[in-house]
Parts: sequence; C-alpha cells; structure tokens
Amino acid sequence: MDISTGGVAGALISDSTDQRFMQDVIEASKDSVVLVDFWAPWCGPCKQLTPTLEKVVNEAGGAVRLVKINIDENQGVAGQMGVRSVPTVFAFKDGKPVDGFQGAQSESQIKDFLKRIGGGGMAEQIEQALAVAQQAFQGGDLTQAAEIYSQIVQAAPDNVEAIAGLARVYFASGDADRARAIIDMAPEDQKSDPAIKSVLTALELSGDGTSSDDLGELRATVEANPDDCESRFELAKALSAKSDHEGAADQLLMILEKDLDWNEGAAKEQLLKIFEAAGPKADVSKSGRRRLSALLFN
Repeated sequence: MDISTGGVAGALISDSTDQRFMQDVIEASKDSVVLVDFWAPWCGPCKQLTPTLEKVVNEAGGAVRLVKINIDENQGVAGQMGVRSVPTVFAFKDGKPVDGFQGAQSESQIKDFLKRIGGGGMAEQIEQALAVAQQAFQGGDLTQAAEIYSQIVQAAPDNVEAIAGLARVYFASGDADRARAIIDMAPEDQKSDPAIKSVLTALELSGDGTSSDDLGELRATVEANPDDCESRFELAKALSAKSDHEGAADQLLMILEKDLDWNEGAAKEQLLKIFEAAGPKADVSKSGRRRLSALLFN
C-alpha cells in the first residue's frame, strides 16, 4: 500500500495577515485545499476548535493546509469575507472560497466537511490503510501490519492510531522495548488518547512481577481450592502478563462472582485494566463488560 505525502511546499499550519492573505491562501489553494480559521484571543469556542482543526490537518498528510487569522489584528479580510462571529472557517480551493462553517465542530464533522469539498484525499487513504493494518494484525500477519503502520506514521507522524498500532505490533512480537520507544513518538498532548493508553496498560501488565510464577503450579493451586481468591488473582495477573487477556478475565470474573468487592475492589480494577489493554473493540472487552454488568446489576 503506497502512502505518500507528495511534494507539498510550505508549512501545513501557519498564521497569516491581511497583507499575506493573497500568498498564503489564494495562491496556496491552487495546490491544495486551504482552511482559513478566523479566530480571536478572547473567543472560548476558538480554543476548542483550533486544536481539532490542527489535528485533522496534520493527519491529512498534505491534502489540506490551515491558515489562522486573528481578527483583532487583521480586520480587512475578515470584513471582506463577512465574518461577524468567531470562530468562522472558510475553505479555499483553486483560489476561491468553496464552503465554510461557524462555531466549534467535532473532529468527525470537520473530516466530513473536508470530504464534502474534496480535501480529504490523503485522510481517506490513511483511514483505509489503518483498516487494512488492523485486519492484518487481527489475522496474525504482524509483518504486513508493521509495514502499513510504518508507512502511515511516515506520512502522518502525528497519527495516534498508527503509532499505537505499530507499538502494539512490536509488543505482540515480544519486543516490549521497541513498543515503548514507538509510544514515545506520540505528542505529549496525545499520550492520554485511548489508543495510546491501551498499549501503555498492556506494557504495564506485561511487566507484572507475577509473570515469573509457574503457571502450572498456580493452576494446580486454584483447581485444588477454587475458593482461594488470592491464588486465582495471582493466576489472573500471570496470565495477563503473558497477554492471555481472555484467560485472565475469566479468572477475575470468577472472583467477582463470589465477591464483587473482593480485596477492596482489586479484582475489578485489574479486570478494567485488561479491558483497556485489549482495547474496547476486542472480543474479551465486549464480552467481559457484558458479564461484569450482569454481575453489577443482578
């Protein structure tokens, strides 16, 4: 799968003025779609919208640029464009404004807006590549998954889903150190993203000290005394350290069937970590949450 950023010149995100508008927007829009974000320092919704715009533009891999204009300092173009409130965003293509919107928008709404005006080419390609990489990973083809994720990261270095996916591939192949190094590539403000947190939790579980325990001995202890919740909990930790999330979840759910608040909620807390490590779309997370809900609300 060939993912390329092409030869787009200039910064993808920049500030502009009335004097540079012709060069930064009109001329630039002949090469790629240019979003013009009219904003003001005192505008609360602007502070919500602009970071989302920047994220979408970075992930589009050069298919679209973002030009930000402070209307307090540049009233000429804003007046000509009829800007009455901020934030207001206009999309320019081939030297002309083709569409726009006012007010804060969600990430998905902005992506839909770009698709509508034909500015989501690279973003759409990246989305398709992510789907193929995920399918390869789930099918056990770690080599193909790694290749595709690597291409996406090269084209869109801030794509958190690709960074997390590549880290998860290395973790699955047994290279936890490389997985941690990949996670470190994620921007600091995106380290709390669910995809990143999922891999971090998986790494945390894999480093649990119980991973060195003999699984056979733990299993024998639990089989001999099914009511020994402490040994069952250690078995669950050992299984999760080996990335056997399903086996670990089963053991923890057995503890919770006996006592929902066992050890001040330790079993429940460990189970939630497993769900996070596996990811919300994993079968073990979906089925495990259903089983947990049945216990909580029965």
